[in-house]
Amino acid sequence: MRAIRDLKGKTVAVPELGGSHQLFVASMAQYIGLDPQKDIRWAVHPPAASIQLLADGTIDVPVGFPPVPQELRARKIGQSVVSSAVDRPWSQYFCCMVTGNREFVRMHPVATKRAVRAILKATDVCALEPDRVAQRIVDKGFTPRYDYALQAMQEIPYHRWREYDPEDTVRFYALRLHEIGLIKSTPQKIIAQGTDWRFFNELKKELKG
Repeated sequence: MRAIRDLKGKTVAVPELGGSHQLFVASMAQYIGLDPQKDIRWAVHPPAASIQLLADGTIDVPVGFPPVPQELRARKIGQSVVSSAVDRPWSQYFCCMVTGNREFVRMHPVATKRAVRAILKATDVCALEPDRVAQRIVDKGFTPRYDYALQAMQEIPYHRWREYDPEDTVRFYALRLHEIGLIKSTPQKIIAQGTDWRFFNELKKELKG
């Protein structure tokens, strides 16, 4: 397996059907011409279990977010097919968004901006002090392995949030989700009715790196 196109006819393990893991891979498959419903066999397994299932040959591909890739790499099981952190076009867009209740945002703009500011400043900490954040992740019990946490912090491009275009990200993924039949609205409608970049644009100027 060398690329997404090689998923055709393969068994792909995800934590749940309809969840973010499956939708992400399905959108990638649809993007390069595969039918994610017909061309891929989906199997439901917990991420940790998928590591051993891949080693045993029971599944062909596990979809993993950190620390699963780090564990696979450390145990020399399989090889990376695609990484959304480095492989285009996925690496050119935000992977996450901040969402808020429409009425709350309208009624409490100051609180909303404070919350977004805190999130963006935390993102900068992840980029500037990955060792400190990795230790915090371990201390909070998200993973027992400091080395895996540190590796993830160093590989995820947290520092690039000032470079990416959030509207372009919404447009790109709305198209992908529309292609696999998950949403019916057009990207233009979603952007017009469901986004508000005021706080982000103001903070982008305020928090200059």
